[in-house]
Amino acid sequence: MKDITTKPTTLRTATATGRVHVTAAGVELIRDGAVDKGDVVEAARIAGLMAVKQTPFLLPHCHPIPVLDTTIDVELGDDHLTIEATVRTVAATGVEMEALAAVSNAALCVYDMLKPHVGLDLAVEDVRLAVKRGGKSQFGRAVDSGTAAVVVLSDTVASGAKPDTAGRSVVEGLEGAGFTIAAYEVLPDEPADLEARLRTLLADRPDVVITVGGTGLGPRDKTVETVQPMLTTELPGLMEAARSFGQARTPYAMLSRGIAGLIGPTLVATFPGSRRGAEETLAAVLPGLVHLVEVLRVTHPHEGGYE
Repeated sequence: MKDITTKPTTLRTATATGRVHVTAAGVELIRDGAVDKGDVVEAARIAGLMAVKQTPFLLPHCHPIPVLDTTIDVELGDDHLTIEATVRTVAATGVEMEALAAVSNAALCVYDMLKPHVGLDLAVEDVRLAVKRGGKSQFGRAVDSGTAAVVVLSDTVASGAKPDTAGRSVVEGLEGAGFTIAAYEVLPDEPADLEARLRTLLADRPDVVITVGGTGLGPRDKTVETVQPMLTTELPGLMEAARSFGQARTPYAMLSRGIAGLIGPTLVATFPGSRRGAEETLAAVLPGLVHLVEVLRVTHPHEGGYE
């Protein structure tokens, strides 16, 4: 199955629809309660509910997820039944297949119950996904265009003693989200160097500046102390989300001191220095980061405007 361990959980909804052609005579049998196998509409609803719960066992790439709400409606037409299923969850992946499975199985139940009466005139038609909400389809994880700078703080990486993996992973993640990387560099853990470099980068008014490293508890970890006095507007919710996201994967995430906020029109966030921590932090904050960049383009347009 696809790895979804770094996808954030959101409220996700999917609605699927479908039709079963049963002929006018078949509809009449259903209305009169004259179908040998019983109540077609109620049986179809039950079959749909059963399919929702069994979807990950039927489709090999579907993740087992908590289904928090399911509604299945069956309506009689002149010569057909219309089936609609809505499924909701709070999870890292969606419920489209559960909704489609519900409609499909409900339709097959109708077919099975009416085939002794209607035979080959039965047909399952137009099963499709009608609505999908939540996840990246609703909460954007990419910008049409944007600029970002990444500054890595590490004595060992700056000295060449080890390669940078955390900062590179953030660069790749931002590029994947549509950002152009205006600057990427590695500095030693020197507060004066960091402050000077940030002021130079901020003069070009990038959309986002991410620092990577220096958020721990070591005597040289001074990124937070350097960045915090520079913030013009703090945004504590971003890093609260990152800590919550990380703590669901490792209890050590509670020790992160990362902060985020605006310096003028630029969002600045301080990520941890481990590759996994940096990747998880970006995964957690990316929807908010993308939304904020879009909002700032309206409230704090860059000089010369945006194309």
